[in-house]
Amino acid sequence: MKVLNTISSLNIYSGGPSLSVYLLVKELRAKGIDAEILSFGSKNSKDKVISTENFIKTIDPPANLRFGYSNSFSKFLKEDISTDIYHGHGLWQLPVHYMCRASRQKIKPYVISPRGMLEPWSLEQSKFKKKLALWFYQYKDIANASCIHATAKMEAENIRKLGLSNPIAVIPNGLNLSEFPAKEQSRSKEIRTILFLSRIHPKKGIELLIEAWAKIEKEIRNGWVIKIAGNGEPKYINSLTHLIKRNNLENEIEIIGAKFGEDKLNMYQKADLFVLPTYSENFGMVVAEALACGVPVITTKGAPWEELNTHNAGWWIDIGVEPLTKALTEAMQLSDGERKQIGLNGRKLIEKNYSIESVAQKMIQLYEWILYKKEKPGFVLT
Repeated sequence: MKVLNTISSLNIYSGGPSLSVYLLVKELRAKGIDAEILSFGSKNSKDKVISTENFIKTIDPPANLRFGYSNSFSKFLKEDISTDIYHGHGLWQLPVHYMCRASRQKIKPYVISPRGMLEPWSLEQSKFKKKLALWFYQYKDIANASCIHATAKMEAENIRKLGLSNPIAVIPNGLNLSEFPAKEQSRSKEIRTILFLSRIHPKKGIELLIEAWAKIEKEIRNGWVIKIAGNGEPKYINSLTHLIKRNNLENEIEIIGAKFGEDKLNMYQKADLFVLPTYSENFGMVVAEALACGVPVITTKGAPWEELNTHNAGWWIDIGVEPLTKALTEAMQLSDGERKQIGLNGRKLIEKNYSIESVAQKMIQLYEWILYKKEKPGFVLT
């Protein structure tokens, strides 16, 4: 079986989808599947790709990624005669559309992973352009997929609400647990850290975190700091800096830039709490990473992490300043030992349900069901 995974970019700055696709394909190959990745390269020398391994094929992008035409990309797909099943990750941009079109022309099956791009919040952004895209090509691409891959039940439910009747496979993203060892629990320390680590983007709800922090009593905040790690548009980051200053929190909240590799792991290892106050996530890779490191997590119902509550691994709360203020206050007033136990519960949850080995095995079952008409896996909703 040969699988070609298509994604617009493997830029390390583009967020969770690039990393999760790379990890999936690497594990598929470890399990004997001939899996490759096809994506646009980058014209910016400052961009950093996740990997340049030989199973990754890159093609120079057009000047306009959203509307430009890439003859090279189309030609590659047209001349590809060995792929058995195609898998596209993400929507609205050219690569996955090219893949869908080529698949239909060859009468080959394909899977689409929307990667959160069909979530209600996402559909409201650039709404008019997305309506046009749906009308001209995107809905046809999705509706003709052999299966749609959702990373959580909540995403699957939102896809169904759009009137799509395709089978939906609910398979989470996976982690290589060896890369995220549980942190060593240090002795009591004077300063404790709340970590936000993700793209610095309006979707992530960082303003909610700053405003919630300002509402917590000074006595409770004493001895705690917030580190905001990530990359984003300078104009937006400046607006957050002004909000921090306006609330006189410069000594308590720091924006520290993007962290990758060992630097990112060190941030998790030093954190006492992880917070993602997001408006919308189809999965939330950083939540899984924090839990894998044994860090208690606070996130919102904009992310599909109800298991934080059911497994006592953190707090899954309504979106807004008041729920976040309450959860932060509760978490900060626990003892170090109580937070440690919540963190250990999170680690066990990831070990049980989110290892990359189990995720890749489910994806293989999905491909085999589509290609060879094997028994329908239990995680496929029809």
